[in-house]
Amino acid sequence: MMRKTLASLLLCSSLLVPACNKKADRAETREMPHYITAQDKAANSGAPAGVMSGAGLAVAGDTIGAEGYIDHGKNPWVDASKDNLSTFAADVDTASYSLARRKLLEGTMPVPAGVRVEEFVNYFRYSFPTPQSDSPFAVIMEAAPSPLAPGRHIVRVGVATKAKTAQERKPANLVFLVDVSGSMQRPDRIELAKKALTILTNNLGEGDSVSIVTYAGSTRVVLEPTGMEDKSKILEALDNLTAGGSTGMASGIDLAYKQAMQGLRPGTISRVIVLSDGDANVGPTTHDEILKIIEGRAKEGVTLSTIGFGTGNYKDATMERLADKGNGNNFYIDSEDEAKKVFETDLTATLEVVAKDAKLQVDFDSKMVARYRLVGYENRDIADNDFRNDRVDAGEIGAGHQVTALYEVELTAQGKQLNAPLGGIRIRHKAPNGEKATEAAFPMPGGPAASFENSSADFRFAFATAAFADVLRGGQDAEHWSLADIRDMAKAAAGDSAERRELVSLIEKAMSITGRTAAK
Repeated sequence: MMRKTLASLLLCSSLLVPACNKKADRAETREMPHYITAQDKAANSGAPAGVMSGAGLAVAGDTIGAEGYIDHGKNPWVDASKDNLSTFAADVDTASYSLARRKLLEGTMPVPAGVRVEEFVNYFRYSFPTPQSDSPFAVIMEAAPSPLAPGRHIVRVGVATKAKTAQERKPANLVFLVDVSGSMQRPDRIELAKKALTILTNNLGEGDSVSIVTYAGSTRVVLEPTGMEDKSKILEALDNLTAGGSTGMASGIDLAYKQAMQGLRPGTISRVIVLSDGDANVGPTTHDEILKIIEGRAKEGVTLSTIGFGTGNYKDATMERLADKGNGNNFYIDSEDEAKKVFETDLTATLEVVAKDAKLQVDFDSKMVARYRLVGYENRDIADNDFRNDRVDAGEIGAGHQVTALYEVELTAQGKQLNAPLGGIRIRHKAPNGEKATEAAFPMPGGPAASFENSSADFRFAFATAAFADVLRGGQDAEHWSLADIRDMAKAAAGDSAERRELVSLIEKAMSITGRTAAK
């Protein structure tokens, strides 16, 4: 009998997208995963769901099955008079953006099911005030008329934590779990993974330690926990890594956790970092057991992040799911520059969690807002009545991380007449090693801007980014949006940021590939 891959088992797992209808049984409080299926959304919106592809700007040659994407559907419009609350888990993954960038630069369109709007938006940095002394969060909530859909407004909700310097960061006990199977032999995989880990190692400091575990046909500890005083030993071990053979990720994860548990102690970071294309055989361990192991170790204090490489057989859904269960982040490395961003520029945010099980709940004023649509976060949706159910898993926010969400809204007659706040936001989270959650509420400081042009550059750029992603994934409301208009919005708000200017070039690349001219 053929061995199932880890990706195929996880995609078939009931744990991956369990039924969890946000709109049903609202009075009932229950323990359950926060993921809501595309089928649930379709039942609310009347749209088809549960397919592996999507309308989008797909072109011939999409290998959706081979690359293991899951289409979580699109959030429906919600009548604010019937449900004024929008609840979701904080998410700061960015893999979707860098994977889409690679495909666009190679002259192909990203697979619509792999485009997650929130990961596009959260790839970029925005300006935030300093958090108040009584809260770890800084909050921004602003609105303006939509430049793409007359009669609608855009609402931006932003949450950020205070950044920490390298000296303020807790000592890190890191285990590099490296896939050295045959599928990783290409230069854009094992060699890029080695460069990424070299960058990470060179940015660690006194008190940090590294161990290395590899997995292929068998697993082995390449390097026992080693401090930065022996950094040359770590770099030599990385340089000697080679790929070849079949894959057994499950036994590799188990061995990596054994290494991580050795260094688990108060006041430190203990994290497993998986580097793989995700195309791995389970071996004797079932998918349920793997996920339970990862979830259990996260509760004990060992988190897990996933770093993806390669295309063609990349298992996007697998890598995202592993990181979700491990209370870590999911990144995709398509270049040495991206490795520097993740492991150098954003290293402290990548490593140190400051808010665990973080949930956001936007409370729209139904007197002002007739209906709303959350753009993205489809697989981060949480039942409104589980906002204060602290047994329900949510998202993790690192030191200096930012979480941004955007809504399309339509105002009531009163909302159109009054320039007043449209709602507020509540944030609920636990301390990194705590089990008791705290909650804070933040009102919207004022009404919408008079025009889109009068809104902040961050607001305009974030919306342009979300709009581009919504077009790429085939969003129903984005079907007739002009890529040229979106490009012009992004360009006007990009300033001198190289990353923002890159987005402008990617929009132009999509226009070229699809033939969507300035009139389309």
